[in-house]
Amino acid sequence: MPTETKKAILVVSFGTSYEETRKMTIDAIELSIAQAFPDYKIYRAWTSKMILAKLKKRDNIHINNVKEAMEEMKRDGITHVVIQPTHVINGIENDLMKEDALAFKEDFQSISFGAPLLTTEEDNREVIASIQQEFEHIPENQALVLMGHGTTHHANSIYAALDYTMKDMGHSNFFLGTVEAYPSMETLIKMLRSFQPEKIHLAPFMIVAGDHARNDMAGNDPDSWYSQFQDAGFDVETCIKGLGEYPGIRKVFIRHVKEAAS
Repeated sequence: MPTETKKAILVVSFGTSYEETRKMTIDAIELSIAQAFPDYKIYRAWTSKMILAKLKKRDNIHINNVKEAMEEMKRDGITHVVIQPTHVINGIENDLMKEDALAFKEDFQSISFGAPLLTTEEDNREVIASIQQEFEHIPENQALVLMGHGTTHHANSIYAALDYTMKDMGHSNFFLGTVEAYPSMETLIKMLRSFQPEKIHLAPFMIVAGDHARNDMAGNDPDSWYSQFQDAGFDVETCIKGLGEYPGIRKVFIRHVKEAAS
C-alpha cells in the first residue's frame, strides 16, 4: 500500500438520461463538493443499471457503477475514500451501494460514508428551509405539492414525517406525496380538498428532474399527477426543477461529506 495519503470523494447518484437536468443537478452537486474539498479528488458513480445501459447505447457514454469507480480509485493509488450518495433516503439503492463499496475495504486505508439527504432531524429542517426559500413566492392560499419517489423499503416513512414536519414548521400549504408508496395520490387529494387551495404548484422532490418529473408528474397522460389534480378540479402549475438545483440542498450534502471525512 502506498505510504503517501491520497484522498478522494466518490459521489454516488442514481443517475439520469436527461443531459440538461444532469448538468443542473448531479454535476452541480459534484462541483459544489469539489469546491468545498479542494484536497480531494472527485470521482463519480451511478447506480441505475437501466440508465447506465441507456447512455451507453444511445450516446456511447460510459459512466462507472460503484464497483468500477472503486476499481479506478484503487488503480489511481487512492488511500482514503469518502463516499457521498446523492440519494434522498437510506433506502434500497443506498444499502446496495454500501455493499458494493465495502467489498473493496481491504484495498483502502479507510472508506467512510456520508449520509443521504434525509437522515437526521437537522437534515429534515434544513431541506424544508431550502424548499421554503425556493418557493417563497407561493401565497398561503395556494399549495406546493412535492412528488417524492417512494419505496417499499422501511425508510419510506421519512416522507410522511417530512410532510408532518413541514406543517409543524408553519408551512400548512406544503404537501409531500410519493409515486410508489405512502403518502399516495389518494391521500394528497383528500388533504388538498380539505385545504381548498386557489392553485396547486407541482414540483419534484427528487434530486434530478428526469422521467418521473416530466412524465409521471407533469405529463399529459391521464395518470400523471398534473392530470389527476386537474380532474379533481384544481388549477395546476408545474415546476420542473430537481432538488440538486437548490443551493440549500447542495449545502446539506457538503455538510454530510464533512461529517464523514472528520
